[in-house]
Amino acid sequence: MVTAASQWATPPETSKCVRILIVGGGSVGLYTALRLQQKLKAELGRDEAEIVLVSPNPYMTYQPFLPEAAAGAISPRHLVVPLRRVLDGCRVVVGEVTAIDHAKRTATVATLATQETGETTQVSYDELVLAPGSVSRTLPIPGLADHGIGFKTVEEAIGLRNHVIEQMDIASSTRDPAVREAALTFVFVGGGFAGVEALGELEDMARYASRYYHNVRPEDMKWILVEASDRILPEVGEEMGRYTVTELRRRNIDVRLHTRLESCVDRVAVLSDGARFRTRTVVWTAGVKPSPVLAASDLPLNERGRLKCTPQLAVDGVAHAWGAGDAAAVPDVTAAEPGRETAPNAQHAVRQAKVLGDNIAHALRGEPLETYAHKYVGSVASLGLHKGVAHVYGRRLKGYPAWLMHRMYHLGRIPTFNRKARVLAEWTLAGLFKREIVSLGSLEHPRAEFELAAGGKSSGNPKGSS
Repeated sequence: MVTAASQWATPPETSKCVRILIVGGGSVGLYTALRLQQKLKAELGRDEAEIVLVSPNPYMTYQPFLPEAAAGAISPRHLVVPLRRVLDGCRVVVGEVTAIDHAKRTATVATLATQETGETTQVSYDELVLAPGSVSRTLPIPGLADHGIGFKTVEEAIGLRNHVIEQMDIASSTRDPAVREAALTFVFVGGGFAGVEALGELEDMARYASRYYHNVRPEDMKWILVEASDRILPEVGEEMGRYTVTELRRRNIDVRLHTRLESCVDRVAVLSDGARFRTRTVVWTAGVKPSPVLAASDLPLNERGRLKCTPQLAVDGVAHAWGAGDAAAVPDVTAAEPGRETAPNAQHAVRQAKVLGDNIAHALRGEPLETYAHKYVGSVASLGLHKGVAHVYGRRLKGYPAWLMHRMYHLGRIPTFNRKARVLAEWTLAGLFKREIVSLGSLEHPRAEFELAAGGKSSGNPKGSS
């Protein structure tokens, strides 16, 4: 692949200008850039500093709201934050960093134009912030790559919603018992936040939607949660984890602990306990791993592939490099056990970003660095409308109070007043009107109808995606 230069990739015109390159536009990238805009306002105004943020998407996704978006409680455009609007003091580049040579202070970036020209761009920098986040961690399970569905992006969440409703349409329109059984069987692999919340919200949504089908009842659907360990939602504590299993089983959800997915070839989910299910839906939420860009750098990584960082969020043993969030192994100075690291979750990511922004400003001014110290306060999880669990500050809540706490906590954490107001308005309207149960699967193949009309071969189903 050819390497080229571009206007934004060349060194700043002012020799004294310090370029800060932020890799990743998630929680850490966004909040670090916001903090730097505030702390370096004078330097930015005098062209003594420049902030460049490279992100694969022009928006940040507030992932805790993905389950509610999948259930239709929140519009997808309201859980994403446009980077260019919020980061008006930064240069936002939509692209992907494919390699980093910190010894030369350069990063290789593939932009949207790379697909057309075949050329990547070399970006020089003075300070590097690595916050690329994580990607889904998959296993070499037969059939998973062909039939599995992820749940980490807003596109996957909306696609899964469309898919579930479409399966109900398929079941309603066929007399073939095998097709009907496969359409109404939903297998979720992974008992963490993503899997449990997605399952809880979608089952709740599908049960509500079934009242509008003349031949699909809630008891016709099979919802199966597969977890390899002996508990689910470990973040909310053992007691709340057991309560969650009881609550899900009360809703006729089949929770299988100490169980693994061994195959899903030919749309048949084979579990390690010997069970076999014909299914058209296998949702994979069994963990994440650091972004591949870390392995394509010359920076130190730990045994799990995460960036080795100090409590000040600097890369251990490397000058002018910083890290935080899912991709960084940050020592937890509040933990009683030595060697413990902060959990890779949004609670730490947002707080680390503020300290990270402050420390970069301190380093540029020759000031002492701050140590990141935050004691984990607990977790909240939604299990569907008016249902949830929480373990916060040692207090355990369940049912409606936990669900309300979940909503209020995340409403306070989603960036910008604009998004807070829009989400709150949607929740208010949802309380006054009935749920929307429309599948817009055709959005995934917007040209299919026109291709058929023009006499070409359609690349997808114009009426939906199955």
